[in-house]
Amino acid sequence: MKVAGFGFRRAASTASLRDALAAAGGPQGLDALATLAHKADAPALQALAAETGLPIRAIAAEALADIDTPTRSARIMARFGTGSIAEALALAAAGAGARLLGPRACSTDAMAVAAIAHGMEGDRT
Repeated sequence: MKVAGFGFRRAASTASLRDALAAAGGPQGLDALATLAHKADAPALQALAAETGLPIRAIAAEALADIDTPTRSARIMARFGTGSIAEALALAAAGAGARLLGPRACSTDAMAVAAIAHGMEGDRT
């Protein structure tokens, strides 16, 4: 299973999310998009999901605590217990044995961040 995790501001546009996804590696081969449960209904993410034909996996913030990420933000660590929301979401949603394909990537307008992880469960390759 290959999943893109997204951290973004509520004001982020679909273009911001698309840009972050492209910077992280693009939508090719993805099985799902993931974000925090309270942001799953954001219009920009819903539009990106429709555009890519991918489902959205809503992950509870509590599920991210203690997920080790290569990128570390002191502010995110204090609030969520992990270093990077996008990286932790991608890892959590991709399932057991997931690994990041690279560090998080930011949109050019700094409104969205994306990371892609590949897990062994449901692997299509």
